Amino acid sequence: MMEGEPIVFFNGALLPEKEVGISIRDRGFLYGDAVFDATRTFGGQTFKLKAHIDRLYNSLRYLRIDPGVTKQEMERWSLEVVRHNYPLLPAQQDLWVMQRISRGVESAEPGFTPSPTVLIETHAIPFARRAALYRDGIRLVTPSTPRIPPRFLSPRAKTHNYLNLIMGELEAQAVDPDAWSVLLDENGNLTEGRGSNIFLVKDGQVSTPSGQFVLEGITRGTVLELAAGLGMPASERDLDLYDAYTADEAFLTSTSLCICPVSAVNGAAIGDGSVPGPITQQLMAAFSDLAGSDYVAQYLYHLPQDG
Repeated sequence: MMEGEPIVFFNGALLPEKEVGISIRDRGFLYGDAVFDATRTFGGQTFKLKAHIDRLYNSLRYLRIDPGVTKQEMERWSLEVVRHNYPLLPAQQDLWVMQRISRGVESAEPGFTPSPTVLIETHAIPFARRAALYRDGIRLVTPSTPRIPPRFLSPRAKTHNYLNLIMGELEAQAVDPDAWSVLLDENGNLTEGRGSNIFLVKDGQVSTPSGQFVLEGITRGTVLELAAGLGMPASERDLDLYDAYTADEAFLTSTSLCICPVSAVNGAAIGDGSVPGPITQQLMAAFSDLAGSDYVAQYLYHLPQDG
């Protein structure tokens, strides 16, 4: 029944993706009352899946959602979906692997308790759309839209409510359609973008915004570990636009990007404008070694060929 077509795990069963529908009364759709997490594959092998699932369950606890599925079951079903879906991809492709859990379907019935909606799905990483970023670097814009302060809603939980980050992204792309955004906090410090963390490099020191104010990305944590292993001083601290404009290097991290150099912030070139800088290059190479895959070459493979 499922040969040759992608599958998902949905509420306890493996099903063809095209047969799965989410209720229009689902609280994830109605209110963004849901959490998710996402890892990726390298050559069909998931990367740090357990760490992503641990973070998923922390997000669930923060939102007080019981998924009715253990961590071990979530990992097992995720691997089963990948095992089936990865061979369906074209060459030089890999998967995003997403676990999504909402509080369930809303009902007006007295005493009704929603049962969580649990979905595990995969889809192809958009290598072709992003390939040029590894040749030219990312152009960042910091929009006027501020990041929601953690006293209102913690950014450390990965929820379906991305409107704050999306509004910032829309504003940035109105300035430059190809720009990526990093929002500032109320004090003018850098926070994060939609699904990405920022790092700055100055005089050999690698710095990233403090974890209390951003989603603590799994790749972000990996980079801090790699920097320590390479003998690079690394820290989490407040970083403002002065730090960005005077940085020698900058890069973004995310599950799908891994490490990607930044070439400019608000139109101001980073360092001498060349990308990647030497420290970023070291970290990119170390990440590829850790992942067992040259992810930069995989992205560049998808650049349009002349002629």
